[in-house]
Amino acid sequence: MRREAIRIGNCSGFYGDRISAMREMLEGGELDYLTGDYLAELTMLILGKDTMKDTSLGYARTFVRQLEDCLGLVLDQGVKVVSNAGGLNPAGLADRLREVATGLGLSPSIAHVEGDDVRGLDLWPGALTANAYLGGFGIARALDAGADIVVTGRVTDASLVVGPAISRFGWDETSYDELAGAVVAGHIIECGPQACGGNFSGFRSLRHNGAPIGFPIAEVAEDGSSVITKHDDTGGAVTVDTVTAQLVYEIQSTRYLGPDVTTLLDSIELTEQGQDRVAVDGVRGEAPPEELKVCLNEIGGFRNTVEFVLTGLDIDAKADWVHLQMTTALSGNPPAEVVWSRTSVPHPDADTEEAASCLLRCTVKDPDAGPVGKPFSSAAVQLALSSYPGFTMTGPPPAPTPFGVYRPAYVDRGQVAHTVVHADGTREVVADPQNRQRVDETKGQRPSPFPAPPDNLTRRMPLGTFVHARSGDKGGDANLGLWVTHEDPGKREARVTWLTKLITPDRVRELVPEAEDLDVEVYPLPNLGAVNVLIHGLLGDGVASSTRFDPQAKGLGEWVRSRMVNVEEGLL
Repeated sequence: MRREAIRIGNCSGFYGDRISAMREMLEGGELDYLTGDYLAELTMLILGKDTMKDTSLGYARTFVRQLEDCLGLVLDQGVKVVSNAGGLNPAGLADRLREVATGLGLSPSIAHVEGDDVRGLDLWPGALTANAYLGGFGIARALDAGADIVVTGRVTDASLVVGPAISRFGWDETSYDELAGAVVAGHIIECGPQACGGNFSGFRSLRHNGAPIGFPIAEVAEDGSSVITKHDDTGGAVTVDTVTAQLVYEIQSTRYLGPDVTTLLDSIELTEQGQDRVAVDGVRGEAPPEELKVCLNEIGGFRNTVEFVLTGLDIDAKADWVHLQMTTALSGNPPAEVVWSRTSVPHPDADTEEAASCLLRCTVKDPDAGPVGKPFSSAAVQLALSSYPGFTMTGPPPAPTPFGVYRPAYVDRGQVAHTVVHADGTREVVADPQNRQRVDETKGQRPSPFPAPPDNLTRRMPLGTFVHARSGDKGGDANLGLWVTHEDPGKREARVTWLTKLITPDRVRELVPEAEDLDVEVYPLPNLGAVNVLIHGLLGDGVASSTRFDPQAKGLGEWVRSRMVNVEEGLL
């Protein structure tokens, strides 16, 4: 007998998301499971720094506050909670939650998943954190044993949805299409409000009723298909475009590699099913890769920044002078890296002083704190009366701060003990999949599935005239998804053909001059009317180390949408 679809909600997309979201989701309507995603590459670094101060920490403390507020409601409603808030210390989080529950006079069954911490393998000496991305089968085993709450370390974000679906529907390790469908559903809702219109380039089309953007729900069916929706009377909207925005967020090629399954992203089909309801069908999967990805974070050194304010005339000359003065002052013990950047030159005859000004930023980095500490601060401050006219800074340089360096690594699955610790303390090791594949990703642009029409380019327009974008970081690489809006169905097919013809690695380098000497990959996603772009190395060693103006590439998509391109008259 076919089992009913399960409703899996999300109440967190990152460590710092809306604290009230757990209660909003529980009170807003029916749910079977409630997930919370708290981990990112940067978060692992933050939690690693926490453990340097106190080894009992290493988990997302806001999750404790949320559950303390909502635990009674969770148990009354029979909702199962699954979260990766355990971070570097899932056992510590589980113990802390039991303390909270005891204080409330409640007795939930709490299990945790561990084994992702692979520092003990000694493969990466000096790493502050080293965590393999685990899949959903450990979560499923915990739920099968009756857990009300399951907390994990570094599982993939989508595993928070995959685990409940495995538990409810009894999928096995070879249920590739079903697992892939759940991965897609999990990927769509993992970043919370982003699937409901948050950070959406088509935000002007959303219903702005003053309510906060809602959090998403995935109604996952036994065959792995799903419907993405949200609670009624919450802000934002769930449309094919908002779902596409999340689908193309921080992916790489058309093959989405996960610990349980390789998901074929070019098989996804989206259909508007009604207001705030988008069906996700057709997803196909293959065997998972032989290796697990590992998130490594290391302390890379120390950094500091000063911002000089340049006002009025002779902006270039003022910048050159203070640049020379700082270089001379630091020459005795120069930092290992000095990066200068400047905002746009102000317009002439500006009618406010702020509009007549721009910022000149100097960022320094060094393995040791010394060269970026007092010598750097003093060099800037001591110029106050002996530099360019109008000299001022946005503030004195602060004390140097440590920065982290992220890099991905891979480990053979047999070296990782994916382990569930059940509520009664018993330990269960999750068996590794028997069927695995060695993945040989083809780099570079994939052939366009659309025939290229003859050139007939007549108007110069912003790319974003009918193209949406979503961008973000994958370590030191920038991810950029571009897709054609669904607002004009009659012209959409021709526009998609145009977009897939337009966006090549060379064109990306033109649109993003910073990428001129970087490796660029472009992958068409025809079912979504989209292309996905990877710009390797744009963000240096990752967000915690990058000196770029936008270190996580969050605004990259909006910048690219504003760039001018040639558009055929008939597409407008």
